[in-house]
Order: sequence, then structure tokens, then C-alpha cells
Amino acid sequence: MADSTPGAGGTPGREDEHASRRPGLLMGRLFGIPVYVSPTWFIVAVVITWIFEEPASRVVDRPASYLVAFTYAVLLYASVFVHELSHSVVARLFGLPVRAITLHILGGVSEIEREPRSPGREFLIAFAGPLLSLVLGAVGLLTLLATLPDVARLLVEAVTFANFAVAVFNLLPGLPLDGGRMIRAAIWKVTGQPRTGTIVAGWVGRAVAVLVLVAGAFAATYRADDLGFGWVSLIWSALIASFIWVGATQAIRTERVRDRIPLLQARRLARRATLVTAGVPLAEAVRRAHEEGSGAIVIVDHDGRPTGLVSEQAVLATPQNRRPWIEVGDLSRGLEPGLELPADLSGEDLVVAIRKAPATEYLLVEPTGRVYGVLAVSDLDRAFAGV
Repeated sequence: MADSTPGAGGTPGREDEHASRRPGLLMGRLFGIPVYVSPTWFIVAVVITWIFEEPASRVVDRPASYLVAFTYAVLLYASVFVHELSHSVVARLFGLPVRAITLHILGGVSEIEREPRSPGREFLIAFAGPLLSLVLGAVGLLTLLATLPDVARLLVEAVTFANFAVAVFNLLPGLPLDGGRMIRAAIWKVTGQPRTGTIVAGWVGRAVAVLVLVAGAFAATYRADDLGFGWVSLIWSALIASFIWVGATQAIRTERVRDRIPLLQARRLARRATLVTAGVPLAEAVRRAHEEGSGAIVIVDHDGRPTGLVSEQAVLATPQNRRPWIEVGDLSRGLEPGLELPADLSGEDLVVAIRKAPATEYLLVEPTGRVYGVLAVSDLDRAFAGV
């Protein structure tokens, strides 16, 4: 089972797109954290049920053996959920917001919005998952000391082994696994540079991905006759290896992007804005914007107070022949909380403010309340690519 506890990273535009998508079926909330199950989980549940049905059939007749096998699939992912929940709870204890927990085909992921401020906290958040998996495994061993019905013993044995396997796998020393985050924390502590820790742990993660793929190929080639599922081992190892490789690569890329964040300034990226009332025809508003050399249109009331932002995409999508007959207010979005930002924002503060309220445009205002301009996320994305 693969696990990851990502922090803040990537361009704001890409994060907003991700935040706007539902990662799966919402199963509920625990400690205020939404819990999703990806549709891919049902694929792996079928595979696990199919594989585990054979040993289950030794203790219970068919078709009940299929129910036992499916129960194991559910218990396995319940263990993964508890593993992820431990990451999230510890992160919340340190004041870090958790966007969601999602269970998917390779295990689960805790979406922690910001990274810890110290290597010690980073280590504790990462270690919480494997530690709880080890505890669950130990509880399983103690449970096996009691006299249990055959079906219960089979399930406890399987879940116990799975918890130990999840713990050991996630302790592998490479991002995006928990062991990689622990390595990152250790290097951060020694060097004082979280960036160095991320780069090293990311490259180690790539090496781990290659080793996982080689191990899967070895198992498929030399143990196929014994296991009977050589091709399953190969496919599974390829999926896990690709997950680790992509996660490690994303961590390295994110760190390089983060190097550019301090150079981002809202004022420098802002577009000049033309102020119009909501009843002005779109064609007239566009004409005024062109005349003033503006790149954005802001709706104001009759006292000059800003009330909305006109969507650039909506303007471009409106045919020229219709623009005289459409009021500019019809293409505007009200100034909801978070869409009005100080013009002096820069660096990480700017990125965090945008993540809190995903949108395509933001109104920038001076400390006096006067409109300075409009910040378009598309411009910010281009800045990430070209700063």
C-alpha cells in the first residue's frame, strides 16, 4: 500500500484545479476532515476479493468464501484509513489544515495543505502512520493468542500481516513514502535546509521505485509457479513503482517551483483595471478597457466601491455581435470572501491567500481601499514558469 502526506507545492492554478475536483465518493467527515473513496478502490477490492477467495474457501464453503474475501478487502482499507487518519490528526495537532483523506487503488493519501515549520514536526507527522500500523499489527498478534473461529483467525492473520507490510513498505527511505519524509526531516535537521532534504529524499524515492519494479519482475519470473499470480505481481509492482517515481519527481519539481515563490509580487503581476457600473454594455466596457490600456474590468457601484470582477473567459466567449446587448454585470462574479487581496502581497503569503479562495481573478486593493488592479491566476501560472 502506498502512502503520501504531501505539503504545499505546485503552482496555484494547478492546486486550485485539484481543489475544485472531488477526489472520489464522500464517505463522511471525521474530526472535520472529509474522507473520500476513489472509484479505483472498487477495482482493487475486486482483485483482493478474487485473490483472497482461495484461502477463504479452505475455511468456509462457496459462495460464503467470497463474502469473507471481500470482508478482508474492507478491513485492509480500514487499516489504511486509520494509518492516514493518524497522519492527519498529528498534523491538526500542530495546527496544519488537512484538506481531505482519500483511499485509492494504491492505498491512501492525507492531503495536508502546508508543510510543518520544523523537521521535528515533519518527522512526527510522517512516523505517525507507520507507528499506528505497527501497533495494529501488534494488536493482531495478541488477538491470535486467543481461541478464535476459523474465519476470524484467517481474517485476523491476514490483516495483521497487512498492517506490518504497510508499515514496512511506508518506511522505505524515499519520497513520497513516509520513510522518505522522515529522511527529509533528518537531512533538514542536519543541514538546516528543507530544500536539501526534499531533493535528496526525492532522488532516493526514484531509486526505491526502480528497486520495487525490479523486485516485482523477479517475483513474476522466478516465483510465478509457486505463487500462481506472477503477472499480478508484475502489474502491482509496476503500479507502485510508477506511483513512487511520479511522487518523488513531483516533490523535486515542487521544490524547484518553491524557489521562485519569494520572487512573486502581486503588484508586479497585476493588470490595470477599468471600473464600470454593472449596467454598462459589454461592448462599451471592452472599448473603455482598450482605450485605457487595461487588462481587466471591475464592477463598481455608483459610489465607486468595487462589487464584482468580470470573467475574462466569459468576455472572450461572448461573440462580438452580442456584446452591445449584454450588460457587463451579467458576466461578473461578486466579491466573495477571499477575492479581495492587498496589493502588497508577495511570496508564500500570496500563494496561501489564493489557495484559500480558488478563483480565476482577484481584486487587488491599496491599504486605503482604492482599487489597484486585478490579479489573474493565468498570469501567476506563467510567472511560475518564467520567473
